[in-house]
Amino acid sequence: MNENLFASFIAPTILGLPAAVLIILFPPLLIPTSKYLINNRLITTQQWLIKLTSKQMMTMHNTKGRTWSLMLVSLIIFIATTNLLGLLPHSFTPTTQLSMNLAMAIPLWAGAVIMGFRSKIKDALAHFLPQGTPTPLIPMLVIIETISLLIQPMALAVRLTANITAGHLLMHLIGSATLAMSTINLPSTLIIFTILILLTILEIAVALIQAYVFTLLVSLYLHDNT
Repeated sequence: MNENLFASFIAPTILGLPAAVLIILFPPLLIPTSKYLINNRLITTQQWLIKLTSKQMMTMHNTKGRTWSLMLVSLIIFIATTNLLGLLPHSFTPTTQLSMNLAMAIPLWAGAVIMGFRSKIKDALAHFLPQGTPTPLIPMLVIIETISLLIQPMALAVRLTANITAGHLLMHLIGSATLAMSTINLPSTLIIFTILILLTILEIAVALIQAYVFTLLVSLYLHDNT
């Protein structure tokens, strides 16, 4: 039986209805909360990580930019938990879908750009034409800078999609090779299985790093426009 290599990236359905919405809503349910005055170690560690990440991203922002802190922290937690859940067997990773990543990138990028045009339109327009540009190059440079600005959300979405998809495909291929070699050569199977374990550890790091990179780039776009 030949298994489709991209079968794990197909959006699942329940009774013919798309289940992607339920899967997207599931990761926030795993985040622990506490109603007690004294938190346990898990809640304390979680709050420490959130404060550390928030401080690192918000240090460069002014007062207006720091109003986005809750949104950016929620974004990095959502992407990180979604990526990690996608590493479980027989699971679906929504962040492998370009449409979902675009749905996150475009509104955040557009909000930052619109804020820039509303608050400091002169500085925002100055990015399209650097000082000292020769007159004959002005039209071409404005077009290039405009394309560069418009391609930013696409770059955000494609970067996240490509990194998560590539890692899952590589794990799928090595896992299939492990199963195929298990009936042929046991020492080779152990070596490939060790590589699979190391790759899984690497993918956990990639899942967290890509969540941080996505949020950090959104934060940088916000910084350029506030």
